[in-house]
Amino acid sequence: MSTVTGTPSRPAESPVLAPARRPTWWRDPHRKPRILQAITLGYLAWSLLPVLIAVAFSFNSGRSRTLWQGFSFRWYWGDPERSVWHDSTLHTALTHTLLLGVLVTAITVPLGVAFALGVDRWRGRLPEGANLLMLLSFVIPEILLAVALLFLVTQLSTPLSLGTSAQVAGLVTFQLSYPVVIVRARLLTIGKHYEQAAIDLGASPMTAVRRVLLPMLAPAILASAVLVFADVIDDFVIVRYLSGDSSTEPTSVKIYNTARAAPTPALNALATLTLFASLVVVVAGLLVFRWLRRGEAKDGSSLESFTGGL
Repeated sequence: MSTVTGTPSRPAESPVLAPARRPTWWRDPHRKPRILQAITLGYLAWSLLPVLIAVAFSFNSGRSRTLWQGFSFRWYWGDPERSVWHDSTLHTALTHTLLLGVLVTAITVPLGVAFALGVDRWRGRLPEGANLLMLLSFVIPEILLAVALLFLVTQLSTPLSLGTSAQVAGLVTFQLSYPVVIVRARLLTIGKHYEQAAIDLGASPMTAVRRVLLPMLAPAILASAVLVFADVIDDFVIVRYLSGDSSTEPTSVKIYNTARAAPTPALNALATLTLFASLVVVVAGLLVFRWLRRGEAKDGSSLESFTGGL
């Protein structure tokens, strides 16, 4: 019996694929956003570099604001006449700025929260009209509002007078819309079921607002307070038109009036102290906000564990 032998058939060789060409970086969909990074870094440098230079020269030991002459605290408290601590005009401007920030924040935030709750819970033409008037502060230029308030204070018989009272009234009018918008946005995310559940369990409407709704609005209220304070202490237009004598000129007006003369680095020190106060408030608000969020997370986890054990 003969056996037919032959060469075994070889499998067909698969064609060798050439390695895929890597697209150029501007066509790569997974590339890093280099252009956006460059724009962001350029914007930060353009915005922060002049501020950092002004802050650095507030520690200059000499009178020059362009030539570095050594590190010193002369313009904060070292100079017995021209430092912020010893110059009565600069000291008064700083304290008046902080006073306006505290007063306006203490008045605006509670009014804004009450306004937001009223507009959100009340339906009709009157609340809609009030909401429209409130939103006009986003559209009306600040200088127009300042001039109108100046005419109101000087031409009509009102209990207000140029100075602190008029400045507080004008800043509250201009800043009221910020807490209203922020708190209403928070109210939309919360909804009404928590408040309604508290009322169904026997709480009065005021108790439900005070013990249920306000704690949930705490992050929005805190953000409103930080925003209002930071915006008030660097306001210029309203406080400039409504200021009275030199004792009611805040930091921004004092810097504007003095910068055209022969200024010293004491102005840089004054601006640095104002910037520091704003940063302290922002950082404190951020820490409190994180603490509130941590408390909310703990409450949520405890609630989940309680309901899971049922």
